[in-house]
Amino acid sequence: TTTGLILFFQSGRPLGAGVRLGMGLRMNRTKGDEEEYWNSSKFKAFTFDDEDDELSQLKESKRAVNSLRDFVDDDDDDDDLERVSWSGEPVGSISWSIKETAGNSGSSHEGREQLKSRNSFSSYAQLPKPTSTYSLSSFFRGRTRPGSFQSLSDALSDTPAKSYAPELGRPKGEYRDYSNDWSPSDTVRRLRKGKVCSLERFRSLQDKLQLLEEAVSMHDGNVITAVLIFLKRTLSKEILFRELEVRQVALRHLIHFLKEIGDQKLLLDLFRFLDRTEELALSHYREHLNIRDPDKRKEFLKTCIGLPFSAEDSAHIQDHYTLLERQIIIEANDRHLESAGQTEIFRKHPRKASILNMPLVTTLFYSCFYHYTEAEGTFSSPINLKKTFKIPDKQYVLTALAARAKLRAWNDVDALFTTKNWLGYTKKRAPIGFHRVVEILHKNNAPVQILQEYVNLVEDVDTKLNLATKFKCHDVVIDTCRDLKDRQQLLAYRSKVDKGSAEEEKIDALLSSSQIRWKN
Repeated sequence: TTTGLILFFQSGRPLGAGVRLGMGLRMNRTKGDEEEYWNSSKFKAFTFDDEDDELSQLKESKRAVNSLRDFVDDDDDDDDLERVSWSGEPVGSISWSIKETAGNSGSSHEGREQLKSRNSFSSYAQLPKPTSTYSLSSFFRGRTRPGSFQSLSDALSDTPAKSYAPELGRPKGEYRDYSNDWSPSDTVRRLRKGKVCSLERFRSLQDKLQLLEEAVSMHDGNVITAVLIFLKRTLSKEILFRELEVRQVALRHLIHFLKEIGDQKLLLDLFRFLDRTEELALSHYREHLNIRDPDKRKEFLKTCIGLPFSAEDSAHIQDHYTLLERQIIIEANDRHLESAGQTEIFRKHPRKASILNMPLVTTLFYSCFYHYTEAEGTFSSPINLKKTFKIPDKQYVLTALAARAKLRAWNDVDALFTTKNWLGYTKKRAPIGFHRVVEILHKNNAPVQILQEYVNLVEDVDTKLNLATKFKCHDVVIDTCRDLKDRQQLLAYRSKVDKGSAEEEKIDALLSSSQIRWKN
């Protein structure tokens, strides 16, 4: 009572209900009660015979803490205020309870020993505490303030608890990953290893150029490209082009990078600055790939004809423009014929795709397929295409043969290889070789009679025998063995023909003939 009165008069305000209750309870305790209070515990020590699992122990601890919170908590309206004693200790905290109990039970030897042990433990375990709004009294009551740690009762709940252990500091070397104190050589090495590294610290032109030179010296294309992207973003075009003009390795990387990303505008400006007229023209010509409309593409190609290309490239640009111009005319005409349904070839073989923007060889195949018999004066005539674009004979024969064989127009195939000399005699001639003619005909399922005719035209004997055996041209094999007077090869081939067939009878007749003098 005396202590309470002193605190009352010295503090200038009445004590809270919780403090008055605690003081009354301590005054009513005897010495024996004090000893029993300090020596007893509601928690059991751990033994290996304990049958309770960890979950039950956790729940029991939770109930004990909740009961302590209910004992200490009061119903006053000023619970949110922090109560402190005259010494500055929070009222209701563990340190305050220890000091108050030590003052009332100073004659108890056991109490002094426990207090001594607690003080020694607290002095031994002193750690620097961070400044925060966290207090033991609020923690003991089971309440948390905004921004503070969770309460002890929440920590012992059934939900998984979070660990609030203090975070250990990282080594200084790790913080340098994101710092700005890397030199250009260190930065390039880190980029080569794929580590995070900011280039924004290089602000002056000298630092940026030194960074570029370090990247080039590493001979790593990815690092060089990364530095060039940084320079492209932070330097003006004039300065960038001027510095790269004397650094050819970096310049080649930038040109390749601009082509890959399709930045035609900057690429044209670069070629114009370097006075590379031919590359400038080619880069401008490449823009036609982005134009989908055929008429607009044709007009764009027309503007490319006067650009400073080489002589060979200028001819190609002219041919491209002429080809697209004809394709537009052929496409419009054939679309009309196909929709009218009056042309037999379009009824039997409908078109699968448009001819627009197709290569020259595809256009020639299309013309040989749908317009083979047209006069030379028309734009869609195969002969007209051959002469206009100077298509070689081999290319023309290969394309025309594939188109006519697909339509099984064998007369056109025969006429394709038939030539007349100045005396009027006809002769078959193939610029691509008759062995290729046989392969193309077989690929298009030509009859055996047609295949045998062209296999016989193969000049090399071994090639002729191989093709005849492969495509089962029996008469060609038999006649060739007879001409070679090779009895053994003829006997070996006899086993490959059907028994009782006309070919087997022909072989038997030749083997039994006395007019042939066999070599073996």
